[in-house]
Amino acid sequence: MSLRRMFVAQALAPGSELRLGEEPARYLGRVLRLNSGDTIHVFNGDDGEWSAEIRRLGKSEVTLVVHDSIERRSESGLKVHLVQGISRGERMDFVVQKATELGVKRITPVLTDFGVVKLDHKRAAKRRDHWQRVTESACEQSGRIRPPLVDAPLALNNWFGNARVKDSSDLILRPDAHQSLGTLGEPRTKLCLLIGPEGGFSEREYADADAAGFDAVTIGPRILRTETAAVAAIAIAQSRWGDV
Repeated sequence: MSLRRMFVAQALAPGSELRLGEEPARYLGRVLRLNSGDTIHVFNGDDGEWSAEIRRLGKSEVTLVVHDSIERRSESGLKVHLVQGISRGERMDFVVQKATELGVKRITPVLTDFGVVKLDHKRAAKRRDHWQRVTESACEQSGRIRPPLVDAPLALNNWFGNARVKDSSDLILRPDAHQSLGTLGEPRTKLCLLIGPEGGFSEREYADADAAGFDAVTIGPRILRTETAAVAAIAIAQSRWGDV
């Protein structure tokens, strides 16, 4: 039987009562087909994972009572920060979902020269919230207890201008790079992967990345779609230095 897990944005402690709204109630009742008295696992990203009993389940509200803490070792020791050129619709959702399943710690969506997605401030905030919910759902499915942080979308050149951690191994995917990701030595404390959108990066962006200290790497002789490249690069990194 698959795990029945739910992300909750509330503090968790033994005996605490959680009151959740219509969407969680519909998920538990109609999707998972659970009833009062059934047990699920809950997590919030900070307090670990707990068993919780469904005390009351209605159409618009569900009440849970938290019981016991559950030990789960599902978080990778490899700290991967994915900086992803924003692609259209389901492609970006796919990247966020699979990156979460593969253990990424942080996702920064960036607007690039050749990207087809344009976001004003209001739309950017909505997309960020949507992608954060995608990570929470992916954690429910995959067994993770800490959803990765999703940053607000911003222009790539602005992200280069921001202060970044100095203990990170910074890599940018480039099809014609002379070194392969799979042949590199173990990264420093953190690994930052910069991956382009559907149209790839412009020469200006490659130059900016080089000036910012990024090393260009390839993951093979074929040019991959942006969503494939992201999954492949993270999987290679996790298989070499992480827990895959």
